[in-house]
Amino acid sequence: MAEQAGDRTNHRGIQKGERMATRIETARMTMAQAVVKFLTQQYVERDGVEQPFFAGVWGIFGHGNVAGIGQALEELKLEVAFHRPQNEQGMVHTAAAYAKMKNRMQTFACTSSIGPGATNMITGAAMATINRLPVLLLPGDIFASRRPDPVLQQLEYPLSLDVSVNDAFIPVSRFWDRINRPEQLLASLPEAMRVLTDQAETGAVTVCLPQDVQAEGYDYPAHFFEKRVHYISRIVPPAEDLQRAVEMIRNAEKPLIIAGGGVLYSEATAALSDFADGLGVPVTETQAGKGALPWNHAWNAGAIGPNGSLAANRLALEADLVIAVGTRLADFTTASHTQFQHPDVRFLSINVSSRDAHKFGALPLVGDARATLDSLRETLAAGKFRTSAGYGDRVETLKAEWDSTVDTIRAVENPADLTQANVIGLVNAASGPRDVVVCAAGGLPGDLLKLWRPVDPKAYHLEYGYSTMGYEIAGGLGVKMADPSREVYVMVGDGSYLMLHTEIVTSLEEGMKLTIVVVDNGGFQIIRKLQMSTGSPSFGNELRYRNPETGELDGPYIPIDFAANAASLGAVAMRATNEAELREALERAKSETRTVVIHVPVQKHASVPGFDSWWDVPVAEVSDVSAVREARAEYVEQEKRERFFY
Repeated sequence: MAEQAGDRTNHRGIQKGERMATRIETARMTMAQAVVKFLTQQYVERDGVEQPFFAGVWGIFGHGNVAGIGQALEELKLEVAFHRPQNEQGMVHTAAAYAKMKNRMQTFACTSSIGPGATNMITGAAMATINRLPVLLLPGDIFASRRPDPVLQQLEYPLSLDVSVNDAFIPVSRFWDRINRPEQLLASLPEAMRVLTDQAETGAVTVCLPQDVQAEGYDYPAHFFEKRVHYISRIVPPAEDLQRAVEMIRNAEKPLIIAGGGVLYSEATAALSDFADGLGVPVTETQAGKGALPWNHAWNAGAIGPNGSLAANRLALEADLVIAVGTRLADFTTASHTQFQHPDVRFLSINVSSRDAHKFGALPLVGDARATLDSLRETLAAGKFRTSAGYGDRVETLKAEWDSTVDTIRAVENPADLTQANVIGLVNAASGPRDVVVCAAGGLPGDLLKLWRPVDPKAYHLEYGYSTMGYEIAGGLGVKMADPSREVYVMVGDGSYLMLHTEIVTSLEEGMKLTIVVVDNGGFQIIRKLQMSTGSPSFGNELRYRNPETGELDGPYIPIDFAANAASLGAVAMRATNEAELREALERAKSETRTVVIHVPVQKHASVPGFDSWWDVPVAEVSDVSAVREARAEYVEQEKRERFFY
């Protein structure tokens, strides 16, 4: 029987006798070219300000990306800026630091080869995710076709042929995918952008790109490459939640604010100042939140926790209401759950992340920090709420005592033999109000948190969520690229410098001048101090020769010439062994146009004390060493102060 004309279909699946109402325009390109083209069309907007989301792409080419993403970046080089680092870990740190400086409104993508090029990025991915910083990672991957299986650098996993080293990114990424067919980009990249631009979910996003699929052509819908604006809204919590929060604050006699990084990302510093001033509430700061108020603001009590100020920690011990703003309340902020000892202390938390807002059994206000603070302040001010004059006097007294303590610690007693605290004070004094200090790991972060005095919200840049050794110089480069108008002072310990100093070369490539101060105290002295506080003798934490008599690393200190090392990389190198030389070097550095490295030897075992706080580091329960047993007994007593709130 003859087919009815209306029932027959042609090879395109369109019934005969019908006509397509519209024809979908396509653009044929490789998968890699499509990735790059898509990234160039992504924009964000907040408060009416629109900007491209990606400032460019960082990458090191090799087996697995040079012929795919590498080819695409070269062909589209007029549409996207390309930057080459010296190490894949370093480029992720640079991208994340840039995003932090830009308040998460802009970042970079990072591409690597397969194998070690990819896994080098895992530390950076963990750092970005823990700190809630957006960065897009595009590691090369093994062949999807499996035709030449196994290929160079391939992990042969016995339980599945679809597993590569890139699966190691899964636990440190907020979103992870592998593109085994070129059309999968149509679903994957929009989801990647959703996560990257979501203020509550953002972190590292990893999209793995098999090297054969990178080179495959596909007819992509042309509209996939049209400009797309992602709008960042300022969410305000429901009215009933705000009213509950207002009642909590009204009933508090000694409320205390903890300002975290979310205050800066939300650009809520003015709102926080108005709240503190208008209602008489002291503000304490985390590493990520330091600078939310100028150090000399009347209600800024300084940093909180084991590396905090005596003012902040004493106020925290007495507080009956803790208002956490944009902080995830990690152990260095809460002193391992021991910093809040008022018997009836309650918690109120403002955060875009519901998970963070619910911590410590807090009344959660899930919303934007700036908008939420403004809403609370307006309601409380209308009701004429303000803390008592006596509480204000207490804050003023403690703040004055703390400021005097900092002056004493920073003061140089022996100009010929500087301490780390002296160096911090001298660098701080030499820097301008808009200049930025960058640091990440070792003993410096704790001392900087106590002693650095910023007056600008972006003048203090610490990565301490992951405390990543090697972040400092790469991160400083990201800060400088985000705002070239600012001078950037990278403060880095000798141990961290040795881990990832090669991004000095990248700063020279990019024409981005940094002033790097290498504080040389002969090794990991903060860990040595921690080690000895738990009863153990000094062991394995200093940069010493192996002693042929004992067979241990307790010989003389290794005399490392950090200035010579920096000079060999092309930096302007100086060495400052006393106060006068350091002042002169810092002044000279201001007139230099390329990266400067100042090597400053300091007293090896001098340290800044802690103030009314504790950090939970478990001590061995069984030991033949009497000092360890004594430290264990003290630990057990301190542990009893840990509190859990639900």
